[in-house]
Amino acid sequence: MKISLDWIREYVKVDLPVPELIDRLTMIGLVVESVEERDGDAVLDVETYANRPDTLGHLGIAREIAVMLGLPLEDKSWPLVELPEKASDVAGVQVLDPALCPRYCGAVVRGLTVGPSPDWLRKRLEAMGLKPINNVVDVSNYVLFATAQPIHAFDLAKVCEAEIVVRRAQRGERLMDLDGHDLELAPDMLVIADASKPVALAGVIGGRDSGVSGSTRDVFIESAYFDPVSVRQTAKKLGLSTDASYRFERGTDVSFPPHAALMAASLLTQMGGKAARGIIDVYPKPRKPKSLRLRQRRVGELLGVSVPEDFVGRVLGSLGFRAKASSQGIWTIEVPTFRVDIDREADLIEEIARFYGYDRIPSEFTPVKSFDLGTDRQQDRLDKIRRTLLEQGFDEVINWSFADPEKEEVMGSGRPTVAIRNPISVRASVLRTTLLTGLVENAAWNLNRGLEGVHVFEAGNVYFWEGEEHREQLHLGLLTTGALPGSGWRASGEATDFYVLKGAVEALLASLRYEPFTFEPADHPYFEPGQALTLFYRGQAVARLGRLREAVAEAASVTRPVFAAEVDLACLFEKTPRPFQYAPVPKFPGVHRDLSFLVGRGVSYEDVRKALDKLTLPLLEGYELIDRFSGPTLPPDKVSLSFRFRYRHAKRTLTAEEVDRVEEEILGHLRSALDIQLREAKIDIRA
Repeated sequence: MKISLDWIREYVKVDLPVPELIDRLTMIGLVVESVEERDGDAVLDVETYANRPDTLGHLGIAREIAVMLGLPLEDKSWPLVELPEKASDVAGVQVLDPALCPRYCGAVVRGLTVGPSPDWLRKRLEAMGLKPINNVVDVSNYVLFATAQPIHAFDLAKVCEAEIVVRRAQRGERLMDLDGHDLELAPDMLVIADASKPVALAGVIGGRDSGVSGSTRDVFIESAYFDPVSVRQTAKKLGLSTDASYRFERGTDVSFPPHAALMAASLLTQMGGKAARGIIDVYPKPRKPKSLRLRQRRVGELLGVSVPEDFVGRVLGSLGFRAKASSQGIWTIEVPTFRVDIDREADLIEEIARFYGYDRIPSEFTPVKSFDLGTDRQQDRLDKIRRTLLEQGFDEVINWSFADPEKEEVMGSGRPTVAIRNPISVRASVLRTTLLTGLVENAAWNLNRGLEGVHVFEAGNVYFWEGEEHREQLHLGLLTTGALPGSGWRASGEATDFYVLKGAVEALLASLRYEPFTFEPADHPYFEPGQALTLFYRGQAVARLGRLREAVAEAASVTRPVFAAEVDLACLFEKTPRPFQYAPVPKFPGVHRDLSFLVGRGVSYEDVRKALDKLTLPLLEGYELIDRFSGPTLPPDKVSLSFRFRYRHAKRTLTAEEVDRVEEEILGHLRSALDIQLREAKIDIRA
């Protein structure tokens, strides 16, 4: 926006060197991009912002300068030479679309002689980079650049029946604009029409047929408020951009049109015309002024500095705000209609900060009240689940909660499905009752695209009916099939198996401290008979895992063995995990010994673990199964299990005799509980 310093002085008596004025303007947020000397005048190119349309005219910039310098803003008078007849008797105005034109004002000036403008007016427009045309057009441009309120002048003799109609365009209507473009109008465009046809495009450009010419004697001056969105859409659709549309798009002052019409009429009467009495003002629904609350305490909190109350009142009052004290340190602020950017208390405080001076605000953190962020234990546990399973080689997936009823029936979860009233597809017409259906589809999709192995998990809700109520429970699904990752990029991994899945579930529960837990064989509709386990924690089943039924895998076109698990996280999270216990790093070395023994084929690892857990041996730190063997060298009803036992004393180094005694106690207990038979070459001592 170009600003003439001589023009500014019509509103405020600025007596500062131009460089100092530029620096002061920058400090209040009005950045001057360039300065041009023109006929003894300084023309400043000021950067304006989309939310500050009031600064698109000299009056708005002058108001800012007046507050900045503590000077009064000059209030100019606009006298008229009036005729006896009323403006409303000369011309009529109808607004048929008040939503797009909330306010429309008009003034009538008769007896004009169209000709060159006086020198002072020509100088003002030339400073803006405009070429003077004639006194009527020049007055319109003067009012626009002075006040940021666009106006337009019609040749009243060319307006059919002297009737102005503000309406939407009708299909097929066209308009020849002032620049000679033949515009095709759309029904969503707002036009200014007379009794028969459009004569202007509202807020954008006037029409050639109603334009002012050398023969014009009577003019109708339009000054209105048009909806910014409507003006923007019309201008963009037609590829037009004018000084008027630029301002209407950003939001003009709805209270200013009568004053702008008065200014134009006054200037034209000074050039020989005479104005009809009164201003036509169609404003069916006056807008209520916007009121905000401003707290002195909040000013200090946001700025980090104490601003005197009298400074706050003086600045806001000078900017056009009306402040009324409602209580100690609290004001009710009425926002002027030309400040369309002010919506909340923080905007008012920003105005105070601009004129108080950003350089006076200390560069330090403002004090804030601290508060505790509450702990979301479920989310913390889910995060730990994700980290643990990623470490185990599983990738997370997220599937839709919508499911295909046919696939749900194939899966056979046994839970009644919840139907969707308005499904997006018949293949997504119910809510899922298990996560495994989606995981099998993930496996099929990836295997069909060349992936050798798929190892995925998902945490999400499942849905089902329970009696008369539908339930929503948080579950965790895991699936592994195909090859495991190799040790190198060239090496191919071994095929996954049930124990990869079981190990991941065990690691998961251990990381969440849901220990001790147990596994028991139990058939389930998801899994092949005799190839499934149920996981128990504190006597309640919380998970099931096993080899997925071939019918389920084949329904998804997966021909490889698929191992899957589903954990009822909702049930699990209701349980109390094992308390966290800190254990210092051992100071003394431990001892590892391996034992291999024969047991009956019906004895599982779980049986051995339960037997060992019944022992109370302070020196036994832990144990693990390292090998299981069966073959022709063993009796047909026997298998060989190899365990590695770890021993440690917390306060000293163990002796071989102490480890021997503990080992004999372990063997004696296993013989009596499980009838084990120790194999030869049983001891492997490593200290």
